[in-house]
Amino acid sequence: MLAHVGPTVAIWELRYQHGVPRRHSRRALEGGAGAVQSGMRRHVEGGGCLKAPPDRPPSSPPPAPRPSNRFPHFASQFHALRPPPKFNMCGIFGYCSFLKEKSRKEVLEILCAGLARQEYRGYDSAGLCVDGDKPGTVVFFKEVGKVAGLRKKIAASPLDVEKTSIAQVSIAHTRWATHGPPSEVNCHPIRSDPNADFVVVHNGIVTNSGELRLVLQKRGYKFETETDTEAVSILTKYIFDSHKDKKMTFTELIKAVLKELEGSFAFVFKSRHFPNEVVTARRGSPLLIGVKTDKKLKVDFVDVEFAGQDSNDPRAESLQANSPSALLAVPSANPKVLRTQSRAFMSEDGLPQPIEFFIASDAAAIIEHTKRVLYLEDDDIAHIAEGELHIHRLRRKEDGDQTPNQIAATRTIETLELELAAIMKGKFDTFMQKEIYEQPESVVNTMRGRVNFDANKITLGGLRAYLPIMRRCRRMVFIACGTSYHSCIATRAIFEELTEIPVGVELASDFLDRKTPIFRDDVVVFLSQSGETADTILALRYCLERGALCVGVVNTVGSTLSRETHCGVHINAGPEAYTSQYVALLMIALQLSEDRISFTERRNQIINGLHALPGQIKKVLELDGALKELAATTSQNKSLLLMGRGYQYATCLEGALKIKEISYMHSEGILAGELKHGPLALVDENMPVIIIMTQDSLYPKVQSAYAQITARKAQPIVLCNEGDEGIPPNSKTIRVPKTVDCLQGLLNIIPLQILSYHLAVKNGCDVDFPRNLAKSVTVE
Repeated sequence: MLAHVGPTVAIWELRYQHGVPRRHSRRALEGGAGAVQSGMRRHVEGGGCLKAPPDRPPSSPPPAPRPSNRFPHFASQFHALRPPPKFNMCGIFGYCSFLKEKSRKEVLEILCAGLARQEYRGYDSAGLCVDGDKPGTVVFFKEVGKVAGLRKKIAASPLDVEKTSIAQVSIAHTRWATHGPPSEVNCHPIRSDPNADFVVVHNGIVTNSGELRLVLQKRGYKFETETDTEAVSILTKYIFDSHKDKKMTFTELIKAVLKELEGSFAFVFKSRHFPNEVVTARRGSPLLIGVKTDKKLKVDFVDVEFAGQDSNDPRAESLQANSPSALLAVPSANPKVLRTQSRAFMSEDGLPQPIEFFIASDAAAIIEHTKRVLYLEDDDIAHIAEGELHIHRLRRKEDGDQTPNQIAATRTIETLELELAAIMKGKFDTFMQKEIYEQPESVVNTMRGRVNFDANKITLGGLRAYLPIMRRCRRMVFIACGTSYHSCIATRAIFEELTEIPVGVELASDFLDRKTPIFRDDVVVFLSQSGETADTILALRYCLERGALCVGVVNTVGSTLSRETHCGVHINAGPEAYTSQYVALLMIALQLSEDRISFTERRNQIINGLHALPGQIKKVLELDGALKELAATTSQNKSLLLMGRGYQYATCLEGALKIKEISYMHSEGILAGELKHGPLALVDENMPVIIIMTQDSLYPKVQSAYAQITARKAQPIVLCNEGDEGIPPNSKTIRVPKTVDCLQGLLNIIPLQILSYHLAVKNGCDVDFPRNLAKSVTVE
């Protein structure tokens, strides 16, 4: 059996025999892949050390390490494609230039444009800093609200914008508040002191910031913000001040800082003590660096300097381009490349050249400047100075619990395939409207290359080696949050029908809270739009420790979920991913059932339905005008009920969620079969109700629910199929094309998306920036 399914599956099968630990404390998972478990324990002051309250009783054992990912196939598949990580909670942007004359006006415009490219994901304030007129000084601009307000503040300032420099470092940030309300004081960049010795921008969350703050305050340091980031900036100054006699390099200083931090984060550091230098680091939050030069680069990779590696060791002084560790070969005419050359980005003539570096959490911010990017891995520290880029590892290469990408000897400079038009609004008024109307194309992209409509065959390359194991599993468990959770609910029935395997669907946070039993013959599917959702990642690590096969279904290539799962499927969708997630899960169910001849007719029926789907979605989008009128009559209500049954229960949940988050109207998705168990008490002539009555096997039961609510004088809006004559003639209807029962939810959700959009616009809500929400929830 092992020989039949191939070596990769055989390795996974052997995992059963090697006793992977089944029970570990959840604390071991919460710190992330590279978290420093003992907190503030390093010796940072002569004769003493920082001490914080212990994070566990002295008698308790240390957290068990998470097993390394022995199955990099899914990750390596994604790494080869690797478009940009997207949809982060905050937006980082940094700009460094060397031997490139730039006016301050040009620098400020680059910074503001970089922030503007990331603002469509939601934020509450924006800020930036540039070098001042005097050496060692920094000028800050901060604004609560949009980047447009920041631009106005810059324009109104007396700053000399015509001043030029041939080398500079500037950083900027859009903030989504987690510690402290939106305000100019809490806005990034955050300084360490009034002289701005150190300045930091930060994504994510530092979980031990409270302990850091307490210890630093006892040592006389003053805090001026409520942010967790300020604890990092002041800690940096504290360590620097404590080691002035040792003349630490900028990189050594940041390494010392990072070893005191716990949590998930991405940082960019700037300092007046290290002019024209910048250090970036990441753990859990995406970060990439764009490189722009006038001439062709001599190499297209940067070597990695690991902790404990002797830089004077002659054996480490050259990189063999065709060695197994070299991810991208350099020209054969130069078989050996000195490490210093791979860091210096020299031109073909061997001389330093003008160069610009763009640091961002989202490739959308740098695509207009360059398509040459380098992705940092967890625990990477990048140092840019004098046109050179050095990448250091916080950990030794021999340390366990690292992925193959993290311990690779180089970081490849890759070429982005993303086009600027893909991240712009185009002809649409808002990004949400663009996302809704691009769903016919996004559904096609999800199926492209995977569905052969002539042969009625599904091919998902990321799952091929693991299909035998998945078909033999005891049960399947889907774990997700929010919209992704609703996609799992929507496809659970078709999975159970086609595979005859029990399927459970779990909210990631509740799954962890219950310490749900997971076994080695389980298959656990993790669904996430961003691939960086904190609760889902913690659930993944929990399941990895218990030996389950972990499958990822994500939209963001290179994300944490895509790298740490054993195998999976990339959604290939836009930000409005519900429909594409739905299609991706359907394709998994179809492929799993291909060994069942008895389901051939059902599979062919569904695949034919998928073929017609894009055209049917376009037809539903033509209802925009009618839905706009419907929104005008509904927008004054304070609440809205959506009810359906079977496949359409998930449609109700997702529709209610969209209405809640975009228009701020209370809405609730109700299972029509539960009406008499409570929800019916809410129904009267003043309560707006949308009932989904598309024709499937449960149609008669939904008709019964319709009769119950109309008997209570409700005037429901009926979402039904075209040509359905069973709907009372005086009813308000939204009619959509009819398709296969398990695909009908894909068409039914689109009118609800459009309705939520028009409700929000009618109520004056900003649909692209819903209050209190972020597109990627990177904290628990």
